[in-house]
Amino acid sequence: MKQALFATLLALATPLSVVAQAPLTTVSERSGFVKTGRYDETIALCAAFAQRHPDAVRCFDLGTTPEGRPMKALAISRSGALTPAAARERGIPVVLMQGGIHSGEIDGKDAGFLALREVLEGAAAAGALEQLVWVFVPVFNVDGHERFGAWNRPNQRGPEEMGWRTTAQNYNLNRDYAKADSPEMRAMLRLVGEWDPIATIDLHATDGAQFEHDISIQVEPLHGGDEALREAGRALRDGTMADLAAQGSLPLPFYPSFEDYEDPASGFEDGVSPPRFSTGYFQLRNRLGMLVETHSWKEYPVRVRITRNTIVSVLEQVARRGRDWMALARAADARDLSGQPVALDYRATDASRVIDFRGYAYTRTPSEVSGAPMTRYDESTPQVWKVPLRDTVLPRVEVAAPRAGYLVPAAHAGLVAPRLDVHGIAYRRVGCEARDGCATQPAKMLQVEVFRATGKRFAPQPVEGHQRLEVEGAWAPESREVGAGALFVPIAQPRARLAMALLEPQAPDSLLQWGLFNNAFERKEYMEAYVAEAVAREMLAADPALKAEFERRLRDDQAFADSPDARLEFFYRRHPSWDERLDLYPVMRVDRAPD
Repeated sequence: MKQALFATLLALATPLSVVAQAPLTTVSERSGFVKTGRYDETIALCAAFAQRHPDAVRCFDLGTTPEGRPMKALAISRSGALTPAAARERGIPVVLMQGGIHSGEIDGKDAGFLALREVLEGAAAAGALEQLVWVFVPVFNVDGHERFGAWNRPNQRGPEEMGWRTTAQNYNLNRDYAKADSPEMRAMLRLVGEWDPIATIDLHATDGAQFEHDISIQVEPLHGGDEALREAGRALRDGTMADLAAQGSLPLPFYPSFEDYEDPASGFEDGVSPPRFSTGYFQLRNRLGMLVETHSWKEYPVRVRITRNTIVSVLEQVARRGRDWMALARAADARDLSGQPVALDYRATDASRVIDFRGYAYTRTPSEVSGAPMTRYDESTPQVWKVPLRDTVLPRVEVAAPRAGYLVPAAHAGLVAPRLDVHGIAYRRVGCEARDGCATQPAKMLQVEVFRATGKRFAPQPVEGHQRLEVEGAWAPESREVGAGALFVPIAQPRARLAMALLEPQAPDSLLQWGLFNNAFERKEYMEAYVAEAVAREMLAADPALKAEFERRLRDDQAFADSPDARLEFFYRRHPSWDERLDLYPVMRVDRAPD
């Protein structure tokens, strides 16, 4: 182990005599990849690279963190396009790479600066910078990066100290893409909107079990998203894995987390992440998203080298094929989804195949500490495991897109519009074209589809500061009054899949499921029991059909018969005083665009 580590350090580290004259090296490189630098190093290196290579590097801020730190990014290209406008004008593919979304997993920062210097000096990815723009965000979670400590990643081998997983506001940024609560994510999505990268590479280190495989590469679209664009996703994934394998790595095409977290024999399943995650998000924009996970039990020098190799491979592939992939993405943007089935969530089927997995010998014995069965690995004894892999992935939730789009009533427009804005989803305000604004325009009765929940479940614990909500129900036609100031969100737009992911109530990261509309599903008005009793007697006397239905429920439903509250509510729900908006999702679908 020590000899292998020493050889890796020799291969990676610059000789000390040269390092002393090389300001573009990192603390990590100068330490032999034992340490990682603080954020002031990132600020300094961003400026230094731009100063050393003014024709090829631009250093800029993409935002400011809640604790007041600048979020730094570098645009790198020898095409002459160092701004979003120039890249668009020349049709040059952009690849975005972000390190430190979880700042304890900081491989991407140090590997990115290493690859950057080598690419600029011509030692790697020769000629790639003439064919693309590389946007590099060394540290996404900047405030978390500065929560520095030696034990911030207890399941990880190096560096000696590192940052923290979450932001200063305790957001997990890789759960924030769809809901976009954090200032950091809103800044990143502005950057994405400006540069429109054909591929976004999210650089992580995963923890969990101990095994020989050193990196996993997942790309979408591949199992999900636009079918034609899946060709590009598979090419990017397979090309990267082939390059890594040729350099001695053991890459995996799935996230290596056991189905039973503690039991290696349970095997693995593949899937498509929901859009709270980077790879689930970018496929909804008809762009490529890659999740890179080095294995945290590998020593830091090894992880940095493998991440560097991944970065170089991606640059070379985007340089060769980026324009072709952009054409596929533009075709996906133009595709008409009106009335078409669209997958909103995915699952691995029960079908499995046995794979050879490079692990270590292990035992599972009761722990004298916890009392539970505990897995103990023996890294001195490599072992090939025969384990099941479920990698046939199909839609779990599929919904036909509306024929025209969505309507968000004026009362909720102020809540929804900023969320649409940050994602670049197009909409217009109904009845607000007149010079005197929306307020004077009369409401109109429209034929729409509404979603009424027939079942609902509020999460018992908060998630990311939200009380999540799941609903059962279906869309059904109704006539509803729609006032001026409502938002019309057309389905005929490039962000159609993303609009559906946010506005379809049964999508896993919809605004509804993140709890933004919980008020609509909370009962706020009641009928006192003594009033309901009198109302019930009047209704029974006046309506023989209702009386027969009530008697049938008493006869056939014992739980109903035994519940005084349920019996009284039977009548309350049929009385004009009942709130017909309770459990009515305050977003509608329409078959034709409103005037």
